[in-house]
Amino acid sequence: MKKIISIVLGAAVVLSAAGCSKKASVKIDSAADLEGKVIGVQAGTTGEIYVEDVKDATVKSFKTGIDAALALKNGAIDAIVLDELPAKEIVKRNNSLTIVNDNFAAEEYAIAVRKGNTELLDSINATISRIKTDGTYENLINAFMPVDGNIVIPEVAGIESKDVVKMGTNASFPPFEYTEGTKVVGFDATLSTMIANDYGKALQIVDMNFDGLIAALQSNAIDFIAAGMTATDERRQNVDFSEPYYKSNQVIIIRK
Repeated sequence: MKKIISIVLGAAVVLSAAGCSKKASVKIDSAADLEGKVIGVQAGTTGEIYVEDVKDATVKSFKTGIDAALALKNGAIDAIVLDELPAKEIVKRNNSLTIVNDNFAAEEYAIAVRKGNTELLDSINATISRIKTDGTYENLINAFMPVDGNIVIPEVAGIESKDVVKMGTNASFPPFEYTEGTKVVGFDATLSTMIANDYGKALQIVDMNFDGLIAALQSNAIDFIAAGMTATDERRQNVDFSEPYYKSNQVIIIRK
C-alpha cells in the first residue's frame, strides 16, 4: 500500500495558512548570493556548519526544516540551506517556494556509533556491504525515493529478542525518517531494522532533537545514530562512523 509522507502533508497545510510573505523577495540565484543574507538552517546539521563561513550572513537555527520553511514563507529569513531530499519534499508541498539551481555542498551520510564500539561498527558495515551487493539497497532507494513521489514502505520485520539495540534519530527528515501515526518510518528506519536483525537484537527507535543525538550516544542513551547524518571531520572527533550509505547535497530554498 502506498504511504504518503504525512508530516510534510501536515506542514503544507500550515505553510498555506501562513499567509503571504511580509518581506519582498531578495535575489538569490546561487550559493554566492547568500552573502549578507538571513539564512535558516536545522539546528545541529551540516547546513548550520557550512553557512557559518558565508560572509556577513545572519544564521537562524530551527528545530526542523518545516519550522525554517514557515519562517521563509513569512519573510523572517531570506533562504534555507537544507539536505536535498527533505528540501524537495517541502517545496513539492508548497508552490510558493523553490530550490535554487546550485548545490551548496556535497556530503555523505553514515551511521554513527560510540568511539571504540568496533563490534557494532563492524556489524553495521557488514550490513551496508551486504545490501549494496544483493540488490536490497537499490530496492530501498526505489521504495523511498521513487520517480512518481509515492513512497512504498518495504515490509521488513524485526526479530524478537530480549536484547535490544537502540537507534537514535530525528523523525522530521523525510524520506529518511518521519512519522506515520505514532511510528517512525523511513529509509533509515528500515535500514536500521536490517542492521539490528543482522546484529541479532531487537530494534528500538528513539526520536529526539537532531542536535542532541551525539550527546545521547556518548551517554549510552542510544547505541547508534541513523539520521541522515553527514560524516564530518568535526563529528569524527566524538563518534566513529560507518562506511557511507548515501550521497547527498545541501541545497538552497528560496521564495519564488
